[in-house]
Amino acid sequence: MLAGPYCGMLLADLDAEVIKIEAPDGDLGRTISPHWIGPYNAYFASLNRSKKSVVIDLAGADGQQTLATLCQNADALITNLRPSAIRKFGLTFEALKVHNPKLVCVALTGYGLDGPNADRPAYDYVVQALAGIAAMTGDPESPPTKTGYSAVDNSTGIMAALGLLAQVIGGKGGQVDVSLYDTMIYQLNYLASGYLNAGERLEREPNGAHPYIVPAKLFPTQDGYVALFISHDGFWKIFAVEVEMPEWLEDPIYATAKGRSENRASVILAIENLLMTQSTEHWVARLQPLGLVIAGVQDMASALESDLTSQRQMIRVIETEAGDIRVAGNPIKGDGVVWQATPPPKLGQHTAVEFGSRG
Repeated sequence: MLAGPYCGMLLADLDAEVIKIEAPDGDLGRTISPHWIGPYNAYFASLNRSKKSVVIDLAGADGQQTLATLCQNADALITNLRPSAIRKFGLTFEALKVHNPKLVCVALTGYGLDGPNADRPAYDYVVQALAGIAAMTGDPESPPTKTGYSAVDNSTGIMAALGLLAQVIGGKGGQVDVSLYDTMIYQLNYLASGYLNAGERLEREPNGAHPYIVPAKLFPTQDGYVALFISHDGFWKIFAVEVEMPEWLEDPIYATAKGRSENRASVILAIENLLMTQSTEHWVARLQPLGLVIAGVQDMASALESDLTSQRQMIRVIETEAGDIRVAGNPIKGDGVVWQATPPPKLGQHTAVEFGSRG
């Protein structure tokens, strides 16, 4: 529903020709959102812009012949099904290399193409639970918490696109196996390293505090919250001078990163008491110009409507016959990267189209 379509859209945003193969009843994502712009579902549009859609019944001989023809002229095939379905419909490199030995077949699955868990159903929710993400998210006294967006699906889509491009650039075909579960274990990086090398079992810290760096967390203010991240003693000196706490430069509890980490509770309490005396806007206006890492906590609507988002051209408009579709833009910018998004395809819109040769 999300990881595979997102992977394909990342490539379409970078001017790849992406052909979405759908069953006759279409992608489930076409009807997920309650929001519509004419015939276009907002959920589907957020993941499938700039693609083409062909309807193929892969269970039949005609469908398999159409698939073979498409693969002859393609660089890669992305699948987002259970391994049993991938093999049933012949969507592996082993099955398709006869049509194109340079084809890269990318399988996005829950737990990998092979192994005892391969065909377990998987969604973002359950993988966050299994990979330790939910257990480390939220306050210590709260239940395990899912991240507020589809972190697993999005991350896996990005990893799949990276794996696909690496194989294509290498000029060789083959099978690429990227799973939701593996992606999240990989993203544990320094947290995993602490456990694997020292047996460290980190507990959740209040307000999302960093396990090692102090102060680095969400702090309450008079009217909201700020994210404050002071990563080294140079930043700490600037902070202590600005908030008129010279004793924090001399007292060993505060003066060094080591002291602050070893005395986390007292340091955090002192900073909380200070920051709660003024508003979020006050602290951001006062500390940000000094080069300190601080920001007010804002909701998604505020972020999308913010000057920063506008300046970065991160809200884009897709013109359609039913009206404009506003979407979050691609973050990759640079020479030769041009925004040229087209509307998400209607089901089977390009089934009768003949696609060009590779390259």
